[in-house]
Amino acid sequence: MSAERFDCHYCKTSLLGKQYILREETQYCTKCYENLFANCCEDCGKPIGCNCKDLSYKDRHWHEQCFKCAQCSKALVEKPFAAKDELLLCTDCYSQKYSSKCFTCKKTIMPGSRKMEYKGNSWHETCFLCHRCQQPIGTKSFIPKDNGYFCVPCFEKQFAYQCNSCKKAITTGGVTYHDKPWHRECFLCTGCKKQLAGQRFTSRDEFSYCLDCFSSLYAKKCVGCTMPITSLAGVKYISFEERQWHTECFTCMKCSVSLVGRGFLTHRDDTLCTDCGREK
Repeated sequence: MSAERFDCHYCKTSLLGKQYILREETQYCTKCYENLFANCCEDCGKPIGCNCKDLSYKDRHWHEQCFKCAQCSKALVEKPFAAKDELLLCTDCYSQKYSSKCFTCKKTIMPGSRKMEYKGNSWHETCFLCHRCQQPIGTKSFIPKDNGYFCVPCFEKQFAYQCNSCKKAITTGGVTYHDKPWHRECFLCTGCKKQLAGQRFTSRDEFSYCLDCFSSLYAKKCVGCTMPITSLAGVKYISFEERQWHTECFTCMKCSVSLVGRGFLTHRDDTLCTDCGREK
């Protein structure tokens, strides 16, 4: 029996005693493998052979000796680098040409390092500090004020008004009444606790009330309909001997004619028009 052949799958050259490469369980001589499958180097354009290291970045490939900075030609193997317009640059060359400068310390912000950006300016993360406590703000919320930047707790301590009700800082919006500040959600009717911001209200003895609560608690009652009389909503009323009526309720008790602007008579607690009064 003849010996089983072991040939290159592509050129059929015998691989016995020779170097070969398996790809997907198929054997190739090194020359065919490089011609068929080897990546071409981005720098020199030659195939990256079986005996060479293939360095790759974003689907691009280099020989180990060709993987270098496009500006200064220093080797980039196992070193940090940056990419700009398809070119690979060492961190020194990249920072000199493209990196932003820290607004505080004026030093270059190196590629890959964390930085803060605000309104076109950049900072090292460790240089972006609260103007009051001098602690790095990092990813926390901050508030700009007079060319400085403040973390929220420091801003509240230094600048924010304190709510007259809850005593906490008012950072946005708010309501002022009698020169005292409130959060909108804290400025409430003393009676029903509804928010008064944006609503008509009045006060009594330093306490604020919505119109309904004020009328219910303090307004005089109409003799005719027993409902509260308040001038706050523009209601007109009639007053006579410590009794009050809504204008539309001031009528003759007998014939119901309106008594507004005309003479009337009283009989005990009743008010009567002059015609009905004479009949008494």
